Amino acid sequence: MVPPAALSVHLSIGQAYAWSVFKPPLESALHLDGTRSALPFQLAIVMLGLSAAFGGTLVERNGPRWAMTVALLCFSSGFLLSALGAQTQQYWLIVLGYGFVGGIGLGIGYISPVSTLIKWFPDRPGMATGIAIMGFGGGALIASPWSAQMLQSFGTGHSGIALAFLVHGLSYAVFMLLGVLLVRVPRAAEPAGGPAAATGVRVSARGAVRTPQFWLLWVVLCTNVTAGIGILEKAAPMITDFFADGSTPVSASAAAGFVALLSAANMAGRIGWSSASDRIGRKNIYRVYLGAGAVMYLLIALFGDTSKPLFVLCALVILSFYGGGFATIPAYLKDLFGSYQVGAIHGRLLTAWSTAGVLGPLIVNWIADRQEEAGKHGSSLYGLSFGIMIGLLVVGLAANELVRPVHVRHHVPAQREAADAQRQQPA
Repeated sequence: MVPPAALSVHLSIGQAYAWSVFKPPLESALHLDGTRSALPFQLAIVMLGLSAAFGGTLVERNGPRWAMTVALLCFSSGFLLSALGAQTQQYWLIVLGYGFVGGIGLGIGYISPVSTLIKWFPDRPGMATGIAIMGFGGGALIASPWSAQMLQSFGTGHSGIALAFLVHGLSYAVFMLLGVLLVRVPRAAEPAGGPAAATGVRVSARGAVRTPQFWLLWVVLCTNVTAGIGILEKAAPMITDFFADGSTPVSASAAAGFVALLSAANMAGRIGWSSASDRIGRKNIYRVYLGAGAVMYLLIALFGDTSKPLFVLCALVILSFYGGGFATIPAYLKDLFGSYQVGAIHGRLLTAWSTAGVLGPLIVNWIADRQEEAGKHGSSLYGLSFGIMIGLLVVGLAANELVRPVHVRHHVPAQREAADAQRQQPA
């Protein structure tokens, strides 16, 4: 029941990827422009990275049940504050609620089950974490049509938006409560897979950030996420631009279908590639993500505007690597640093996601705008940005090759891990 407990939290907080459903109604009801309507989502992603980084140690110290409870309270309260803001037409309350308070719930909820799953399934850490993190990628597949249906039923005015936010907050509270009630940590007598764990690697979060391995993996994750989000954030206009000069341009509905396919590839990659990493190893799977990802970008840059199937296939592969990278990194951390404080280490590493969330869209959008000002159009808008993405992936590939086992001087005593595991046991 531990993977379903984790999935209940990740499916809920995965609603963040469906924020775009609320953008047009908010812009109309509260007279906002596109930049302002995106602010709650942007702040939520920033707070996700910050709360995961700074709250990771508390999650490890207090256990998954405490962390899931905090995530439930923050995420649901964020929706309730947003409902109040929409009803009273005070947009700053929506930014505060969904962006700041809800963003804290995102970060704490995202890392809450990671170390617990790894401790329960030491022989399949990639698959175990992939199941949960798959939920974050797939949460939008549930939230998008559900939110759209509520707005259709309640109306797209400020009162209808407020009611939709209210229903979201209450429903997700009930669903996340299942995770709080079901989650358990392994018994303290055998905290991380039995007696064999006593001879394993054991590194604290504070010690991990002082190792070159941590920062090499930071580069690996940042470059992989930057490459994926560079396509994901601009998917619909990108495919339209690539085939705008052809005999069969891409319609708006086909572009929307392409975005849905990318979401499915993102979700499938999280469970598929992370499970494969249990068989072929974490370093090898990141060689695939980064090396094959660079090849996919090269194929799009050279031949993408001549073949729609090729463009779609390469983009789907890149997005599957994007999702797989998120799901595999906790297991990679466990291999290097042990399961002792892997949740806290994972939280600190997620600052790479925050960086990539700014870097990827900035590269693609800024260069496309400059190319358009220079009189270029179609696929030529993206040639330079795709070249930069290939270079970043090569940098990530080199960083992955430099990863080595952590020196023994960074390890902590086994007795300390056992004491921490005992403290996390429920009464």
